[in-house]
Amino acid sequence: MPPPVVRSSGSPLTYVALGDSYTIGTGVKARHRWPDQLVRALRPDVSLELEANLGVNGKTSSQLVEEQLSRLDSLEADFVTLLIGVNDVYRGGDAETYQANVRTILEHLLERLPARRILVVSTPDYTLTPEGSTRADAAAQRSQLERFNEILREETLARDIGWVDISAVADRVPDDPSLVAQDGLHPSAKQYAGWVELIAPVAREMLSEDR
Repeated sequence: MPPPVVRSSGSPLTYVALGDSYTIGTGVKARHRWPDQLVRALRPDVSLELEANLGVNGKTSSQLVEEQLSRLDSLEADFVTLLIGVNDVYRGGDAETYQANVRTILEHLLERLPARRILVVSTPDYTLTPEGSTRADAAAQRSQLERFNEILREETLARDIGWVDISAVADRVPDDPSLVAQDGLHPSAKQYAGWVELIAPVAREMLSEDR
């Protein structure tokens, strides 16, 4: 078995997660948040330490630009993940502003890290959840989520940054209530575990490229 991926100093790679409620794991215990599960899933191949989870419930891409990027700059990060967009849709944000913010975020990250050290995750469709499905404009919100996810995917891939679409897991919510937290809106620990099954192989390959 090859040795784990570490810094040249032998210490673990440091990881910072950016995002909203999906990143901070609203509705689940800290150890069940997907960034925490990802760190464990990558062992022993990659020695990764979660330096900071900067995700905040309710934040939009504009707020991430204003608040989280400066906090990131004060931290030491070898690897960064990004998941942002649901609150832009929920609050009626327009696609042009979202796209501009995504570009700002990704370019900022690329000033600090190579593309192989940045991974972007798609936004789940919350309109499929018990709470989200009760919205009068659920169909319109679903359409906008699809549009925003496409913007995020295109901007990510255009920069050769890692991309993971977690919809194969998130879209099973209508058939599996256990994938939703007790609040009826956010993912459960089980759903986050499913995300990590998709994210971990991509992250492992990205972080092993320096071998």
